[in-house]
Amino acid sequence: MKAFLQTVRLLLSDLASSLLFLLLFSLTHNAALSACLGMLLGLLQIAMQFRRRELIEVMEWLSLFLVIASGTATVLTDDPRFVLFKPIAIYAIICIVMLRRGWMNRYLPAIAKATASDIATYVGFAWSGLMFISAILNAYLAVSTDFATWALTMTIFGIASKAILSIAGFAAIWLTARHRIRAMPADEREDLLISTGWRVRSQSATKSA
Repeated sequence: MKAFLQTVRLLLSDLASSLLFLLLFSLTHNAALSACLGMLLGLLQIAMQFRRRELIEVMEWLSLFLVIASGTATVLTDDPRFVLFKPIAIYAIICIVMLRRGWMNRYLPAIAKATASDIATYVGFAWSGLMFISAILNAYLAVSTDFATWALTMTIFGIASKAILSIAGFAAIWLTARHRIRAMPADEREDLLISTGWRVRSQSATKSA
């Protein structure tokens, strides 16, 4: 859960400039002003990391580039739809990254990694598929609907789909790990629980060993 919340925090931070644009545009209906302030926020985020001497990931540089490119196009054309295409690029890139087999393993506790890493791989592919669907839906709405419909639909779909997949993925991994652990011989199960930190070997057992 901690790893999941950290991932959500990083994603929200990455999309902060786009979210600020959406909020300001919905309040002011001024595409140029909203885009300029969104670009400013993106630049400030990078500047703050420079000041704290934090590592700036490739995705963060890409996000900044997309903010500036889409924001500039919005200012020059006064068309807010250009900003709507940034999430499409983000979703597409994340989709490709999530196709890497086993990317979820780093977020699993040791006991789940030892017993259900194959299920985690399938869950990872499901996340990639969700990112692909999100990119297609975002692109369709951006070119075929009005701004309010795009914002409402993507917000509801984004929250609901990710929540459902998070719960379903966690349940699949947890139930598989639980079933496989219970099916192990007692000695093997005990060794696994001890080696993964879920159980401490008793002092008497340690002394006899």
